[in-house]
Amino acid sequence: MYHADFSPVGLFVRDGREESPLNLANGVGNFFLKPNGVFLVSDAGPRVVEASEYPALAKSGVHLATQSGPLLLRRGMLHPALIPNSDSRKIRNGVGVTGHTAIFVLSETPVNFYDFALYFRDVLHCRDALYLDGTVSALHSKALRRSDFVRELGPILGVALP
Repeated sequence: MYHADFSPVGLFVRDGREESPLNLANGVGNFFLKPNGVFLVSDAGPRVVEASEYPALAKSGVHLATQSGPLLLRRGMLHPALIPNSDSRKIRNGVGVTGHTAIFVLSETPVNFYDFALYFRDVLHCRDALYLDGTVSALHSKALRRSDFVRELGPILGVALP
């Protein structure tokens, strides 16, 4: 999650350097829907954790981290504020972790948070998953011959092979 000027609302770690601190403040909007979470990649691999758990992990070789909210799943349990049959349906993207694999999901059609969380849990078998964003969701993939353009973007997650 980012402010209008593309500065991070919460934690951002790039190349092992914290560029924006963890944000445990209360506020309005998806980011502040507690519990929120952190997606990180460390020497031990990818993880999704509840935001308040991050400080204990910060010195364990974290290479990349981003904070967002809400935390869709924690240990297989859905976020308590997610509402079945909610009419708040949007294109959404998020990340879940299963084993040592991070799985990024971009919905093809509008979906509510509850159904999005169920997809991570029941279809992808993730125990932990984090909502990343909605309206600005886009994908660029040469392999899929897809390059979405919805607007100028600030946050980008990329995978590059050596």
